[in-house]
Amino acid sequence: MSIDFKLKQQEFAAYIRDPENNPVPNDVQQQRMAMYRELFFNNIDSFLSANFPVLRTLLNDSDWFALGQDFFARHVSLSPHFSKIPEEFLDYLQNERDCSADFPFLFELAHYEWVEMSLSISKENISANAQNTDDLLSLSLQLSPLAWPLAYQYPVQQISPDFLPDTAPEQPTFLLVYRDLADDVHFIAITPFTYRLLELIQDNAGILTKDCLQQLAEESRHPNPEIIITGGLHILKELADKTVIILHK
Repeated sequence: MSIDFKLKQQEFAAYIRDPENNPVPNDVQQQRMAMYRELFFNNIDSFLSANFPVLRTLLNDSDWFALGQDFFARHVSLSPHFSKIPEEFLDYLQNERDCSADFPFLFELAHYEWVEMSLSISKENISANAQNTDDLLSLSLQLSPLAWPLAYQYPVQQISPDFLPDTAPEQPTFLLVYRDLADDVHFIAITPFTYRLLELIQDNAGILTKDCLQQLAEESRHPNPEIIITGGLHILKELADKTVIILHK
């Protein structure tokens, strides 16, 4: 008898993804399929647990299993690489997950945890700034590809089993995550002012320092713009020392 291999492959994969709603292929033993299913799911579960450790501590075993099972059953990954599983999980949480019992900060916390992994394995490389910051106003600015300014509704860096906010505070949380020259990843809480400064540099690669700070001063409507410019210069020098921003003539 001829066998439709593609159909058999689909039956096999359907059971492994979602054994509750798909039958065992009729020519494969139930015990063997259960073994395959366990191997595949445990691989996914181990990657999720390793990359989202805080989220894992917030859920009991049953809820964590249900979350992983729903992801495994419903999400169609676009990449075959295991290193992309956390990114695929984020896509699932943002676009497919629909559970009223979830923590309201679930996606933001997962994104926060994913950022560290993503920066740590990035193939981007940077060098120390060669330009002297003494003449910073005349230099142009570029955000390092290994520096990400982030804004969240919830204070994700504080979330733990002892702190589970059910509503977002009035003020958002602003963070800077960057990888330094030693390839260590750092998280820093920043002010809305610093976030906007980084946002301007990110959106306008190569912008002159004086133009960037002038725009920031105009947006702030501060009665004394020089205070904004002086404060901005101080922040930029610190960021340049950390290679968060790259300086060019």
